[in-house]
Amino acid sequence: MSKAKKKNGASKSEAATTTKAPGPKKEKKVSLLDAAAQVLKAKGEPMTCGAMVEAVMAKKLWTTDAPTPAATLYSAILREMKKGKDSRFKKTDRGHFDLA
Repeated sequence: MSKAKKKNGASKSEAATTTKAPGPKKEKKVSLLDAAAQVLKAKGEPMTCGAMVEAVMAKKLWTTDAPTPAATLYSAILREMKKGKDSRFKKTDRGHFDLA
């Protein structure tokens, strides 16, 4: 038996092209960044990352067990702000962000 054959007789290339039947599509989870944008839009005024995370979790838009989700959000917002005009966020004051 050649090395390319599997136990069931299918070669590696045949096994790679075999696909499963499509099942029900899973609902895509909202990211913390997207949820923060929703919260800012609803609030209509600048918020801190901590307040955004609290609001997001209170509305059950996103959940986590991470110890510092506010720091993660802060970092993600700063990364998005590097996009310039394409960024959804702007910094309004120290630690406060609003929609651009």
